[in-house]
Amino acid sequence: MNITAKFLGGAQSVTGSKYLIDIGEFEFLVDCGLFQGRRELRERNWDKFPMPVDEMEAIILTHAHLDHIGYLPRLVKQGFDGPIYATESTIALAKILLLDSGKLQEEEAEFARKKGYSRHEDPSPLYTQEDAEAVFPLFVGKPFNQPFQIEPRIQVSFYFAGHILGAASVKIKIKGDQQEKTLVFSGDLGRYQDPILYPPTLIPKADVVWIESTYGDRIAPPVKPQKELARLINGTFENNGLVIIPAFSVGRTQLVLFYLYQLMRTGQIPEVPIFLDSPMAINATEVYETYHQDHQLIAVLDEKDQHPFQHKNLKFISKAQDSRKLNEYKGRAIIVSASGMATGGRVMHHLFHHLPNEKDAVIFVGYQAEGTRGRRLVDGEPYINIYGTELEVKAKIHQIQGLSAHADQEELMDWAEGFVEKPKLAFIIHGEGKGSEALAKRLKEELGWNTIIPHYLETVMLFENI
Repeated sequence: MNITAKFLGGAQSVTGSKYLIDIGEFEFLVDCGLFQGRRELRERNWDKFPMPVDEMEAIILTHAHLDHIGYLPRLVKQGFDGPIYATESTIALAKILLLDSGKLQEEEAEFARKKGYSRHEDPSPLYTQEDAEAVFPLFVGKPFNQPFQIEPRIQVSFYFAGHILGAASVKIKIKGDQQEKTLVFSGDLGRYQDPILYPPTLIPKADVVWIESTYGDRIAPPVKPQKELARLINGTFENNGLVIIPAFSVGRTQLVLFYLYQLMRTGQIPEVPIFLDSPMAINATEVYETYHQDHQLIAVLDEKDQHPFQHKNLKFISKAQDSRKLNEYKGRAIIVSASGMATGGRVMHHLFHHLPNEKDAVIFVGYQAEGTRGRRLVDGEPYINIYGTELEVKAKIHQIQGLSAHADQEELMDWAEGFVEKPKLAFIIHGEGKGSEALAKRLKEELGWNTIIPHYLETVMLFENI
């Protein structure tokens, strides 16, 4: 038996994660993500899938972010009908995210058609809500820490990865004719001191490792992120300004709400309205209560008067008309809205109305991929195009690194050091140039790892005649 790996995404970029494992008569995909960010990356979503879809037998998902699951509706529409394995909480979140993604793409295509700013005569969505729903019957939920078979020769295990609710590192044991080989995918690793999620599980043995490198060149500042959040909010409120926090609806939003509640309860920031303007984030927050065994907040959620997701200052904004009314709000308030990189969603019209106001502030609380509006704002671009209008950026733009859901370089190294036996090969994935190169260098110099930074669509022979 030969085993090969093909890199269909997440190679020298932080989006579009897709890794095809071929053992000859059985091919399966680890993750099935959407490309985001730069136009040349996004256009890959429209390309024909680089292999016959009907030859793939299964998909394994690490977690529910769109850069890891967002291509599923398109793949199913092209004919994939095999099982899609994930943790139960990942499936619950994936259903929310995929439906929202389909809805947003329908709305954006329609808006582009009406406004005429698309370069296509008849803009169409990559997929629809109906396409997203077609994925759901294929989901197969599995628990953490319990091995299961996807084929007689292939055993899979999910372990806590942190990052977001349900996120898993994946261990795959493949039994050959003469040997057994173990593949480990880190998935996106979270912070070790996350107040909500369990820390990433250390895995002692693997023959080949895929390790993410989003923050492969960065070390998180020692300052506590909630202290920095309080400082920036108070500075804005001193000018009677309003704070906008673009945040991913799953994971980041819940962490931000947790910190905001703590800061208000302890008097570190004033008690002002917090508007959670994201139906998806509202639904995702309910998943945290349903799957309480997958996170550390169960004791907090049991105390209704200490509930970070249910208190008098927190207002859930579900209806579109109520979201639009927020544009008329004057004075001190905090709006938490998606998307986290300002690539779409309701946060766009909040930015449209508040970026030109020098009293207001936008606080980014996570990684901003190259080519996104969030990245351009953080990099200090003076003008930003939203809805076909060039806006002057007068609002203050901030970024808090410590609130990222991604492990920093030290934490990535901590996870790597968990391997008691050195892997024969390590692929540095899900990172941009400097991040991947810096992590590869440290792994090679300090741990003696044989590292490869793969290219998009590259195929690598892992094992021959095992």
